[in-house]
Amino acid sequence: MPKLILVRHGQSEWNLANRFTGWWDVDLTEKGVEEAIAAGWLLAERGVLPTYAFTSYQTRAIKTLNLALEACDRLWIPVVKDWRLNERHYGGLTGLDKQETRDRHGDEQVHVWRRSFDVPPPDLEPGSEYDLASDARYAGIDIPLAESLKLTIERVLPYWESDIRPVLASGETVIISAHGNSLRALVKHLSNISDEDITGLEIPTGQPIVYEFGDDLRPSGERYYLRDA
Repeated sequence: MPKLILVRHGQSEWNLANRFTGWWDVDLTEKGVEEAIAAGWLLAERGVLPTYAFTSYQTRAIKTLNLALEACDRLWIPVVKDWRLNERHYGGLTGLDKQETRDRHGDEQVHVWRRSFDVPPPDLEPGSEYDLASDARYAGIDIPLAESLKLTIERVLPYWESDIRPVLASGETVIISAHGNSLRALVKHLSNISDEDITGLEIPTGQPIVYEFGDDLRPSGERYYLRDA
């Protein structure tokens, strides 16, 4: 029975600092490293061992994957990295302190930027210190200036259909180490969650979520946290 494991990266430096991160590349904190290792130990303990892996182009997700795979003795499995699993692009909010942004723009406006389904934040200004145009990993990629959750879904789901789902169809146990919003896109699709309800879904860091699939490659039941299995 094919299985899909979703893991949001461990706590990052900007999670801890309460800053909007998006596509900007930040590292894991010490706690984030511990969360990633604990996720791998849990995979080993419960016997849910990945055979194929996908992750984003971002350090926090890549390191989380490597640490988890090392902890469950699976560093040898194939790993594919793709920008389409990146976090949602927070545009002009990138790097800002979340509380200071609320103080400046008001709670209601920040809530719309963070939690609405189809309203993106302000665009990132070209030439900003967070402009990724010169980042080698994104050479040839049309980098967004800002994304809503809807826009994030529009890049994640085609990648799911074209690259990840066929690997599951071959019988592999797939792990995806990614980000709150790219994983929210997948959960919305797989669990058939409405546009309104998905904005309230929180995905905790470092906690493996599992889907099991039937012969028709549809989820055979609801997702569950491996810690609760």
